[in-house]
Amino acid sequence: MRRKTWVSGLGAVVAIGAVLVLLTTFASAAASGGAAHVRWDIVSTTGIPPAPLNPGGHASATAPDGDTITLTGSGHFVAPASGGGSGGVDGGGTWTTSSGGSGTYQVTALVSWQRANDQANVGFVDNIDEGTRTNGAVVLKIAFSDGSSGVLTVGCHGPGAPPGIFEGIATTKGYKTYYNVPAPAPGVDAGRTLFHVR
Repeated sequence: MRRKTWVSGLGAVVAIGAVLVLLTTFASAAASGGAAHVRWDIVSTTGIPPAPLNPGGHASATAPDGDTITLTGSGHFVAPASGGGSGGVDGGGTWTTSSGGSGTYQVTALVSWQRANDQANVGFVDNIDEGTRTNGAVVLKIAFSDGSSGVLTVGCHGPGAPPGIFEGIATTKGYKTYYNVPAPAPGVDAGRTLFHVR
């Protein structure tokens, strides 16, 4: 009888231990693969360190018909660990086109977020400082104040970025695609973006 009680007690201890190991494993996986909280900005900077990185910049892209759109803006999004979209967004900015339109836009949803890597520290003064400066690309659904909608792509190819990421913005507005993205010119305060990840 005593041996049976001892074996039952040992089985309970082993079962509790297994449950604790599983819970610790799941908690660790959730912590390392949790949602990313990201701030995006079209920044104001000359791009030459130690120039400050400030919100409030502008970036442009051109459509095949020669019309150019210029955006300002910033915001936040929550990117699920699954890599899918999210409604956890805020932000927006202003838009103007060379054909004469202007107004504001609001971000309505996250389509996708691809983090490339952390930026190399080359001496910029980061006046935004909401987490780790990061290279990557995000696609956001946006609504324009004139009733049209679009998809905004923000690419950040900062210090230490791998090849293949453009620096700046591209967008659709209705059927028009503003996807010719000029490379930022050294020393010129235009066409630069930044992500901060928490």
